[in-house]
Amino acid sequence: MINIILAIAIGIIAGTLTGLIPGVHINLIALLLFTSSAFFLNFTTPIMLAIFIVSMAITHTVVDFIPSIFLGAPDTSTALSVLPGHKLLLKGQGYGAVKLTVIGSFFGLLIALALVPFFIAIMPVFYPFLIKAMAFILIAIFVFLIMKEKKKFLAFFIFSLSGILGIATLNFTLLKQPLFPLLSGLFGISLLSISFIKNVKLPEQKIKNIKVSKKQTIKALGASIFSSSLVSFLPGVGSAQAAVISTAFGKLSRKAFLILLGAINTIVMALSFVALYTIQKPRTGSAVIISKFLWNFNLQSLLLLLAAALVAGSVAVFITLALARVFAKKIVKINYKLLCIVIICFISILTVILSGWFGLIVLLTATSIGITTSIMGVKKMHMMGALLFPTILFYLF
Repeated sequence: MINIILAIAIGIIAGTLTGLIPGVHINLIALLLFTSSAFFLNFTTPIMLAIFIVSMAITHTVVDFIPSIFLGAPDTSTALSVLPGHKLLLKGQGYGAVKLTVIGSFFGLLIALALVPFFIAIMPVFYPFLIKAMAFILIAIFVFLIMKEKKKFLAFFIFSLSGILGIATLNFTLLKQPLFPLLSGLFGISLLSISFIKNVKLPEQKIKNIKVSKKQTIKALGASIFSSSLVSFLPGVGSAQAAVISTAFGKLSRKAFLILLGAINTIVMALSFVALYTIQKPRTGSAVIISKFLWNFNLQSLLLLLAAALVAGSVAVFITLALARVFAKKIVKINYKLLCIVIICFISILTVILSGWFGLIVLLTATSIGITTSIMGVKKMHMMGALLFPTILFYLF
């Protein structure tokens, strides 16, 4: 029992650090752990390493909204949170925005765990049909989103432009970590650049809750469960695509959308471990490494990992809210224009480190598209074509 508690605790610490530091992903830590496993297995067991990875991964999904909302530095799963989160930050509600994602994460995790028996029973039967229909589901959602937009042609243009950039980036073999410059440019630096040009000044941040109606909260959680369940068992899709799919369920307020994103982020990660058990296919980097450690991944192993996920997720709630308070109090004391420059430089340097000099070309191109989207007055969600378009092609061909 002590070993389990220790593995969870170390995982929570690691997940907090990866969540706070842009560019340091849980997949990188999990891979480093795997390459060093011969050393660590002298002191522990494979199941303990798996518990560490699960605890780190779940904690990361809760904490990583802090840099996305306060700093505009997103990753794949939090990119869309930059948009409503940034607007609430500019209203002095950055803490409240983070708390909404935390609410989504926690309740999403509880609901996902409650539905595990259902997934275990139905997914082996449903999975083959889901694979065949996924491309058409995504195409239908793309058409639906375009038709909802007032500026339909411009929305189609932005979606196509982002999609072309996404295909080029993801298929460029010389580019390592392609998603970092792609999403940082589209959703992070573009917003920071506009804030810099407009000389935006952050108001004093209020440490208080943001009210969301029960109807909107239930709608957000319901949509997150469906979309996350849909993508968690499929290759090539993840939290970002799940968020786009969820928009087909009707209009959500900006605040409810943050609850949706928090729920999706955690549910997709939690269900990836269920997918490893039900269809024997890992759908996240963390699940891939766990499959290497646990050759015989049985129901007992799954239940132990899900219990660790629940503990880690619960602790991560308090850690994230405490850190969000610190960020809210400190960020207003900093010159925001200077902070924008520092973050842009930091992301640019990280891009060179993680993706090489070619990554800067992607970063600049993606930033240009992001700024153009803002100038045109088109919803920035259409820039998710950078991931959605390649995913559609993946399932078609």
